[in-house]
Order: sequence, then structure tokens, then C-alpha cells
Amino acid sequence: MTPFTNISTYCFADLDDLRELRAELLVKCKAWELKGTILLSREGINLFVAGSDPSTQALMECLRAIPGLEGLTPKISYSDHQPFNRMLVRLKKEIISFGVEGVKPGQHSSPKLPPKELKKWLDEGKSVTLLDTRNDYEVKMGTFKGAIDSNIKTFRDFPNAVRELPEELKDQPVVMFCTGGIRCEKAGPFMEMQGFREIYQLEGGILKYFEECGGDHYEGDCFVFDQRVGVDPSLSETPHAVCFNCQAPLTEDDQADPRFLVGESCPYCHVSDESRIAERVAGRQAILDEACKPLPGRSPRENRRPFSIKQHHDKWQLIDVLADTFPHIAREQWQARCEAGRFVSYRGEVRNADHVVRAGERVLQIFPPEVEPDVSTDIRILHEDEAIVVLNKPAPLPMHPSGRFHRNTLQYLMNQAYTPPQVLRIVHRLDANTSGLVVMARTRHFAKLLQREFIEGRVEKTYLVRVQGQPQKDVFVCKDSISEEATQAGARRIDEEGQPARSEFKVLERSDDGTALLEAIPVTGRTNQIRIHLWHLGYPVVGDPTYLADGKMGDRQTLEVGDDPLQLMAWKLAFEHPLTRQRVEFECLRPQWA
Repeated sequence: MTPFTNISTYCFADLDDLRELRAELLVKCKAWELKGTILLSREGINLFVAGSDPSTQALMECLRAIPGLEGLTPKISYSDHQPFNRMLVRLKKEIISFGVEGVKPGQHSSPKLPPKELKKWLDEGKSVTLLDTRNDYEVKMGTFKGAIDSNIKTFRDFPNAVRELPEELKDQPVVMFCTGGIRCEKAGPFMEMQGFREIYQLEGGILKYFEECGGDHYEGDCFVFDQRVGVDPSLSETPHAVCFNCQAPLTEDDQADPRFLVGESCPYCHVSDESRIAERVAGRQAILDEACKPLPGRSPRENRRPFSIKQHHDKWQLIDVLADTFPHIAREQWQARCEAGRFVSYRGEVRNADHVVRAGERVLQIFPPEVEPDVSTDIRILHEDEAIVVLNKPAPLPMHPSGRFHRNTLQYLMNQAYTPPQVLRIVHRLDANTSGLVVMARTRHFAKLLQREFIEGRVEKTYLVRVQGQPQKDVFVCKDSISEEATQAGARRIDEEGQPARSEFKVLERSDDGTALLEAIPVTGRTNQIRIHLWHLGYPVVGDPTYLADGKMGDRQTLEVGDDPLQLMAWKLAFEHPLTRQRVEFECLRPQWA
């Protein structure tokens, strides 16, 4: 059988006319019977493609004719089958997602160390630190002997991992490496920004090292991002597989396990039947209930909360960044916090009000030990499978750390029941005062799919809400735009220049007490959208501490346990299940007020 030629390459270069280029490449690649993925962005190109040798050569000649890509050189390997299912050409903001503004490899990258030179250094026992910039599941399959594992779930976590490295490494030679070199193109300049003085990137990554030096000083295989999963130092495909559900690399023994089901599960995430699922849910519910006794926030503990400096704040003073980013907090408060030493770098260096920040810098705000306000703990797990967890969130209960809440949050409490590697990921949000259905994902892969559904408006969300007053029409709509910037207590307002918003309402019941029970469908998903629209229409939500009945705005955002509840509930959810691709629906029991 004629082997398939696999090529991978990247180049950081200023590219224009991306839509036209995408269309041209897609037509040519299909004509050449190539399969794989080409990523295009204004910062360059990244590709993994396989096909016949003449076809891959034709693609490279086509790409080298583009200004800026003249020197494009692929890494080549061979397989006895086509490792890709289809041909994709995609437009992206970044060809390798990093999330730090100001890092531009097309203008500057760290010095490249040829593979043979690294092998020579290692043969001679030269004092050098090897730093693996890859994700944890890649490192599991193999890495250089003695290398530092960044221990990250995604490359976007790499900046934080760098900040945790020992300070003394900044004066020592450090050689970074990844699969093919592209991640190091961004990792190197970022490390230089953080004060590392002698940084090298392994030219061509592990794959180039295998090609020129074999497996010397390397243990295991190399994870690759195609259906081959792994290659050995001879660049031959290994028997590894990867779990579709939890993304864990699987050995031959793992694949022989009866719990390994192709496209479904593996020994690390398999659930055998519904009775076992129910048993596990009950077990998790018991752990969750115990974690709330007492609430973790009742024990005072110092908390640290990070925030990143954006590109447009580059070279601003810290006090100006804080006042601009959080306008609902008085500048005097930020000044007082700075003077109290409440802002530090990841190394613990105090950042004063006049500290000049840089884009991509991460600053930690220190919250002194204090008792957090109590929250409702009646969290009920309604459903669990290999991909998702659905629960009924009580109120008041914040979903994420914010304001006075650090550990008394839904995320923190759920993390007590779902421990690594099964760490849940919140894919949408409810206000602290809003009760009802919440969906959480069990892997990054499923979180990404679900988040896309919410962003694209493909999730059907139905709320129950009791309002003060009784609308005349049985069915009505509000389409007023909502401000993007927060005002007092983090609230929003109707703003003609704000974000477009649409809410649909249906009267279910008009009560003798002058209130009405409505069904509400937020077609868009703006902050406080249902509450703001009803308030604007003259029907504020019963129990709302922020959007008041007299048309004024209150100074409270989160209710206290024992207060009359905000009578707003996320009642129903319908969406495409990220694993089965089937439409699923969930519904909560109505609360007493409904």
C-alpha cells in the first residue's frame, strides 16, 4: 500500500485577504484529495495535512508563492492510512491560542536551538533546564528526561505556570520544547517579558528532534494532533488511542479494557448503566451536602483573585486601570486598597497605585481573612452522564467568586464533589439571586461545545417570574438595548447605544394580590436581562433588591439567606447533548411562589 505523506508546518507572517485565500485553498486541497486542517489568521498559518506525496508538494508550492511564506518548510512523516477525516480551512484570531496581547512572534521570537545542538548539550551534561510547554495529557505519553512539566490543561494556562517557576531559573539557560515548535514561538517572548534572560526554543520541536536525533534523552512517545495520536522516535505511528469523552491518551492495555468504548468512554470515565449513574449521583450529592456543613466561607481565610492587564491598558498606572475596569467601585477605595498593599505580582511583589503595568501582566488582589456571607446550600444534582451534570441551583448563591464571596460559591462547592480529573466547568451563568437549572460540563471538550450553543442562541431557556403589576397583554416582547458597563451594585440600565437584547413574555396567571406569573424567554443573554426589561416596562420582579418598584435602583446585588426570595427561576432548558447530539430537555419543579 502506498503510504500517505503527513506534513505539518507553521509560519508567523502578516497575511491579508484571508477569506479569498481560504476559498482558494479549500478548492485546491479537495482537488488534490488532501485531508487535514489549515488554520489562517492575520498572524500567520498553521497546518496539518495528509495525502499523496505529489499533492502535498503541490500544496507547499502554492503556499510558498504567498508573500511572507516563501521559506515555509514542512515536517514530513508517513502512515499507511489517511489520518484525517476531512479537509478544513479555518480562519482564526490566533493560529495558536495563547490569549496574551503584545506577544508577536512575527516580529520577535526567542533564539532557536537546533536539535543536534541540544543533543550535544545533553550528551556533555551541560547545565540546562528543559521546560515542557505542552498540555498534561501530552506529557503523559512522553517527554525529555528531567524536563519540568508545566502541568497545564491548556496552553492558555502557560503564563500562570511561568509565574510559578523558581526565581533562580531567570538567570539560567532554559530550553523550551513542544510538539512542533509553534507554542514556543509565543512562550519564549512571554518568558522574556517575565524576566528570563537566557531562553531557547527547540527548533522544530520534538518531531524535528526525533527526525535528526532519534530518541536519545527522551522517554516514551510524542502525542500528535491527528488520528495517529502518537509517534515514536522513528516517527512511526504507535498503538495509542485517545478517549473521545475525557481526552485521556490510552495505551494498548487501556484499549483492551472492556470499559473502553470507541467514541464513548474509557477506563477513566466509563459509567456502566443507569443504576450505577444514580448510585454515583447519590454519592456525589452526599459529599456535596457534607461540604456545606459548615459553609467553607465561615472560616476566615485570605483569598487572592487575579486579573489580567489588557492591551489598551498597556503602560497605564495600576490605579487608573482599576478605576477604568471597575467603575462601580470608587477610585478612593482602590487607592486605599493599594496603600494597604492589597495588590501583588505572582511572585508576591507589592504593586503600588503608581505601578506601571504591561499588557498581559497578571495582578493578584489580596482579600484579608474575613467571614463570607451565608448562602443557600440546597444544591440538587438532577442528572449526570459522561458529558454533563445538570443541577438545580438555589438562591442566594453566586456561581463564581465575586465581591464578598470566594468559597461560598457554586463552583467551589461543586469542586468538593467532583474532584480531579473530573473537574466540572460552568458553561453559562445565573445571577446569585436567581434559582434554577444550571448545566456544567465534565471536560474542556464538552464545555467548548456547550458554550458555543449558548453563544449562538441554540439553547432554549424558559424562566418563571412573578412581577409586581399585571400586564394587559397576554403575550408581549421587549427589545430595548442594555448597557454593557455596570453602574452601582454591578447593575445595568436600558441604553440605546448598548447591547441588543430581546425578551419574550407570556402571562400564565394574574393573581388577586396584584402580581402576575409570567413565562419569560431571554432570546439574547445580557446581564440581568429579564429583570431589566420587566423593570423598564413597569413590572419589576417581586423580591428584586436592585431594580425597585418605584423605578429607582437599589444599592444591593446579592440577597441574604432569610430574605424574601427574588421570584425568578430558570425553569426549563433544551439543547443538543454534546455527546449524543440528540436534543435533550430538563425541567425544575416549580417553586412555592409559582
